[in-house]
Amino acid sequence: MSAGSLWGVVLAGSLGCYLLKLAGLSVPAAWVQRPAVTRVVEFVPAALLGALVAVQAATSQGVLVLDGRLVGLTVAALALALRAPFIVVLVLAGAAGALVHLLGC
Repeated sequence: MSAGSLWGVVLAGSLGCYLLKLAGLSVPAAWVQRPAVTRVVEFVPAALLGALVAVQAATSQGVLVLDGRLVGLTVAALALALRAPFIVVLVLAGAAGALVHLLGC
C-alpha cells in the first residue's frame, strides 16, 4: 500500500468516525433516556470488551487455539472472582501463561 493511499484510508476512517459521533449527538434526548435503551447501553461496553478478550485469547489468525493465553485468562478470572488485588491478578495470569508456554503444552 502506498503512502498516499494509506493517508486516504486514515482520512476516510477519521471522517467516518466524526460523522458517526455527530449522528450519535443528533439523536433526540427523549430517545436515549428511555429505560429499555438505558439498560441496553449500560451492557454494551462490557459485551464488546468480553468479545474482544475472547477473540484475542482463543484465536490466532482466525483459527481456534488453546494455549497459554487461555490459561492465563482463566487464572485471571478465578483471581478476580476471589477478589485478589489487580496487581496480583496480573502477576498470576502472566505466570500461568508463561508456565504453559515454557512447558510447551
